[in-house]
Amino acid sequence: MALSSLNNLYRQVIMDHAKHPHNNRQLADADEELELRNPTCGDVLTIQLKIAGGKIQDAAYTGSGCTISQSSASMMTDQIKGKTTAEVEKMVLAFSDMVTGKDVPDRAQLLGDASILQSVSQFPARIKCATLAWKAAYQAIEESEKNE
Repeated sequence: MALSSLNNLYRQVIMDHAKHPHNNRQLADADEELELRNPTCGDVLTIQLKIAGGKIQDAAYTGSGCTISQSSASMMTDQIKGKTTAEVEKMVLAFSDMVTGKDVPDRAQLLGDASILQSVSQFPARIKCATLAWKAAYQAIEESEKNE
């Protein structure tokens, strides 16, 4: 597949998640909730997690922001459901490495659709947009572990 076709496919997946977000809703029985803001571009995301037995039972988000932050939150909430908190922490670190240009082996398997956000590394101003939801999930898990 030609590079331009691949880039177009990536754009389509990102736009699809932004226009038809997954898990963009209130999670009534959330165990953890954390809001983060990106003052650079005005993104505001609240991540809500339902955690039981060390696993993410459900994940949702609300908020507003750019296409990258919204699609990243949609992809992230899809990918972390059913994972252990340790697996999610590993995923968050891998995602952060990936969008800052580091090589992440097996990124597609580990991050699912979110692996296409690797191209964000070419646009340093967009890295905060892409990582906002992931950082919020990480911090929410840390808070949950403190409260146990």
